[in-house]
Amino acid sequence: MDNDNITNKKKYLIVLCYALSLIIFAFLVDNPKNIFKGLYLILIEPDILITDYIGVGGMGATFLNSGILMILALFMLYKCRININGVSIACLFLVAGFSMFGKNIFNVWFIIGGVYIYARIQKDKFSKYIYIALFGTCLSPMVTQIMFGIDKPLMVRVPVAILVGISIGIILPPLSAYLIRVHQGFNLYNIGFVAGIIGTIFVSVFKSYGFLPESRLIWTTENNVILSIYLFTMFILMIFIGFYLNDKSFKNLRNIYSYPGRAVTDFILLEGFGPTLINMGINGLIGVIYILIVDGDLNGPIIGGIFTLVGFGAFGKHGKNMLPIFLGVYLGSLTKIWSINDPSILLAALFGTTLAPIAGEFGWKYGILAGFIHSSVVLNVGVLHGGLNLYNNGFAGGIVAATLVPVIEAFRKEEV
Repeated sequence: MDNDNITNKKKYLIVLCYALSLIIFAFLVDNPKNIFKGLYLILIEPDILITDYIGVGGMGATFLNSGILMILALFMLYKCRININGVSIACLFLVAGFSMFGKNIFNVWFIIGGVYIYARIQKDKFSKYIYIALFGTCLSPMVTQIMFGIDKPLMVRVPVAILVGISIGIILPPLSAYLIRVHQGFNLYNIGFVAGIIGTIFVSVFKSYGFLPESRLIWTTENNVILSIYLFTMFILMIFIGFYLNDKSFKNLRNIYSYPGRAVTDFILLEGFGPTLINMGINGLIGVIYILIVDGDLNGPIIGGIFTLVGFGAFGKHGKNMLPIFLGVYLGSLTKIWSINDPSILLAALFGTTLAPIAGEFGWKYGILAGFIHSSVVLNVGVLHGGLNLYNNGFAGGIVAATLVPVIEAFRKEEV
């Protein structure tokens, strides 16, 4: 049941303001000459995990790329006459976040084009697959890697890159519909799981021909102050706007915390746009505060993780089901060989909340267990797809959920 009294037009305008804030921030921190020079570097540099665009093209170029892509994604939803709901918000903030490290205004279109071709083949409207198209751009680094990252003539690289991108787009919709059964909606990043499998197959073929994607780590530091100011401002305003739209109250926010969060849990449809905005803002603050507490770095990939918490604050995630995952990753750092503020582990804590529905459905103890296991699995599955699936945590989360949930349910039956 839709409890929302906010018009669709107003929702579009509010989201547009967030996208514009990224662009405004870009020109506040850098000059146009540097920004456009940096944007060019972002477009032509390979963006295998982990490639922080702030380290490639600078902070201004990174935020401009993010803002433009978010606006373009919003425009696509508008042209498809989509009513803004929870999955729309999750999708838009995911696009904005990953445009800080892997997606750019060039490499996403081939996969989106492939999904469009699939819709035409099936004689369906593209709007039916719009979310798969946008989420599926997590494999965009594969296009960039082939086009700019291998030592072959341009006449070979360009058509192969385009063909691979379109092929990925064509096979994404049927696979995503099928593979959600594997984890039963307990992994919120279903496309990440699908993309991990697709990426593994493609990279296996590439390796057969001697093409080995090189691992990389571009990770910027010492930007915590300026990025904290931007993020805290954004999320506090989000809470205030939600509070205002919610009749200047926090009513229905408690209801959001009562949902397990298993896909599909659309907080906008269930509780309204105002309470959902408040929850999104709180999620964002939780993400930033966690990174600062563990002495982590705020940069492109980390903002990607925080924006994902925010976006899925409309579609399954809230403080109650996320915190056990954070705690599980943190406890892992006390006993395992890595540090809590290693880049991959910071990302595992933020993106590992894809398993929040396990904590929501089965309780906080199982959530801690899921986070603990996930922090190990996510470090070892990236080699399968060569770092070319940006949603590596979604891939790992699908494996963890598919393994853990049947075991939990079996033992819970005995308890009952």
